Amino acid sequence: MFELFIARRYLRAKRKQVVISVITLISVIGVAAGVMALVIALAINNGFRSTLERNLLGLTAHVSIQEKEPGPGIEGWEQLASKLARLPHVKTVSPALYDGGYLTGFVNGDGVQIKGISIASGAKVPDALVHLKAGSINALHAEEGERPGIILGYRLADRLGAVVGKPVTLTIPNGHMTPLGPRPSFVPLRVAGVFESGFYQFDTSLGFMDLATMQKTFGLGDVLNSIELYLDEVDAAPQVAAAAEPLIGSKLAATTWQEQNRQLLNALRMERVVTVVTIGLIQVVAALNILIALVMMVMEKHRDIAILMSMGARARQIRRIFVWEGLMIGAVGTMIGLAAGYTICFFADKYQWLRLDEQVYSISFVPFTTHWVDGVWIAAAAMAVSLIATLYPARSATRIAPVEALRYE
Repeated sequence: MFELFIARRYLRAKRKQVVISVITLISVIGVAAGVMALVIALAINNGFRSTLERNLLGLTAHVSIQEKEPGPGIEGWEQLASKLARLPHVKTVSPALYDGGYLTGFVNGDGVQIKGISIASGAKVPDALVHLKAGSINALHAEEGERPGIILGYRLADRLGAVVGKPVTLTIPNGHMTPLGPRPSFVPLRVAGVFESGFYQFDTSLGFMDLATMQKTFGLGDVLNSIELYLDEVDAAPQVAAAAEPLIGSKLAATTWQEQNRQLLNALRMERVVTVVTIGLIQVVAALNILIALVMMVMEKHRDIAILMSMGARARQIRRIFVWEGLMIGAVGTMIGLAAGYTICFFADKYQWLRLDEQVYSISFVPFTTHWVDGVWIAAAAMAVSLIATLYPARSATRIAPVEALRYE
């Protein structure tokens, strides 16, 4: 194309005014920096979100049916579970029992939130318990005369000095009733395994027991306080929860994993918006540099433009010359920014360049998760901003009068 050929010649030609070349180079760097920063920032946001979701869903049900008010437990849960299992998207329905106590190990003692789960054949096992750091989920079974088994988070086990196969003691505050009131009970347990979820709160405070064993340990009958639904699509949780409401009655509530972690997910969503807005300002600065470079180039090439117009070049062709120049600056900067951004994200995630305090952020390093869709819209946005920056210089180039420009030539 004629316009593209002239635009390439103008960009590669030696400048009488060196400042134009410097501004053009700064424009390319500005576009590249903005694109690279957006790629990295969104990769961090995606990494945090996907990692936290994966760790959360490794131990959290997609939809939980629980009592609105603390009570004796969910009555007739078997019939209710069979009804819930027929809802769309529901793959598995699992009973669960939650209660707390105080564990004492060889070294120390600490509070623990215990979850009773069914480990019968075909029952849903939390993902974090499929591959344990030590021990086996089958070790939760207790033979006659053997201590009940418990699986602990690895940080909790380290704090207690608990080792697989060794005993720990569970203190239940209101373990049994006496004529003088409730008294604590002390239950000897056996460490059956140690898990690592990747989520700090779970690894430091959560334990698992067989449901039937836990009911017996806490002196309960065949009751539970949660029915957990696992779905084929995690994003379908709100729909399933809404469909479950008519089935569970007024005393129970269906909550999704998004509702249980609303504050965390909302914070990540808001962080993404703020990141795009603030880092997008870099693109605005780069666009201003492109505008300045093209305006100065129009001033430098006014005689060339006059000659082209006197030879028959049309106004739209002159405009296209400078539009192509701006788009080429934007394209080069965008390609450099995408290449640099995705390369940095790959190595930063692979070698875990940025470490974190797990007690604050729940994970040990900054994860970088890139999506090709982000790269597409970032590149499109960068090119759109570059195009907008060319409109004024391209229009001003067509206002040059050939006679005036060539009068003294």
